[in-house]
Amino acid sequence: MANVQVIQRNAHLAGPVRIEFVERREGRIAKGVLTAISNAVRGSGDTREQQATAIQWTLWGPQAENAAAYLGRGSHVNIVGRVKNNNFEKDGATVYGMDFTVEEIDYLDSRAEAEARRGPEGRAQQHPSRPAAHANA
Repeated sequence: MANVQVIQRNAHLAGPVRIEFVERREGRIAKGVLTAISNAVRGSGDTREQQATAIQWTLWGPQAENAAAYLGRGSHVNIVGRVKNNNFEKDGATVYGMDFTVEEIDYLDSRAEAEARRGPEGRAQQHPSRPAAHANA
């Protein structure tokens, strides 16, 4: 099955990056999930309206860990990734779905904006997999 490239530009995160560690053939690996929202303006004049598009993306490995450490709600990003069908049968009916996987992610906020978003301590929210001693690194 072929993958299709998806590009989401000038998006902002709807919430923090959720991270967990999963067992794979290669061993334990980080899996991150984020929701990015981008707005497009359609029409002109009196018929002009904004249309929001929200995509739930999955990140893997160091890319997921970095995103969890440096991105938070409202962070601005550009994302390039791929979409793949994940259709399956349930109770005799086909359930249609899509998986969006990040290949590249650009952090668009300046250092000052990112630090302000991370809170008064100037560091990202600590996630459970990382001990406090490493959070300042």
